[in-house]
Amino acid sequence: MNNQRGQLSNSSTLANNVGFHLQDITKVYRMGEVEVYALKSIELDLYEGEFVVVLGPSGSGKSTLLNILGGLDVPSSGQIVFHHRDLTNASDADLTRFRRDCIGFIFQFYNLIPSLTARENVALVTEIARRPMSPEEALSRVGLSDRIDHFPAQMSGGEQQRVAIARAIAKRPEVLLCDEPTGALDFQTGKLVLEVLEQANRELGTMTIVITHNAGISRMADRVITMRSGQILNIRRNECKVAPAELEW
Repeated sequence: MNNQRGQLSNSSTLANNVGFHLQDITKVYRMGEVEVYALKSIELDLYEGEFVVVLGPSGSGKSTLLNILGGLDVPSSGQIVFHHRDLTNASDADLTRFRRDCIGFIFQFYNLIPSLTARENVALVTEIARRPMSPEEALSRVGLSDRIDHFPAQMSGGEQQRVAIARAIAKRPEVLLCDEPTGALDFQTGKLVLEVLEQANRELGTMTIVITHNAGISRMADRVITMRSGQILNIRRNECKVAPAELEW
């Protein structure tokens, strides 16, 4: 492995800003007598406020890693710690609280409720969050103040994805986990969505993890993690990040 721990820099300050610490994380799925290793001995630190892109082909373990970070799945072995909170053996109730209070999820497909307006879709989250921003503020942050009372069917795919982002950031999560957020969008619309994610990362200080098979997106990241066959091949730091508007793929 090449620099698998992948420190953001050698600064001792960053050592105190570790958000996630993963040690020897392995995930095995058993189907009858067959064992499938989705993750193999992952060692990784992720830092507060950084923007990370995880690259790899289908079956490389990207989604499994994201699910474990988000408390949607648990490792078969190893340890995962979030801000000194050991999630490895957490109860279902503890993981539910962790997801509710700390994590915002953004998926390739928007998962909006068709019968609710943009405002009402975002309000579903703000009603249960500890310290939410208002739906109006969240939608303003993603540039949709003029679409606040529109239903999903009245919006483009890019607008629906921005509503999904507003819903995720409205509870002020410490972490945004994004699974192929531009996968269903055309090139120009995808860049607009990435601009919104970059803005949330920059203005709110939200650790943002984007998994994708699109290597072009990696140029906007602080660090790029490349995976294959359930393992981390390498982690590299971008010395010069590129603005989303300048990306090409």
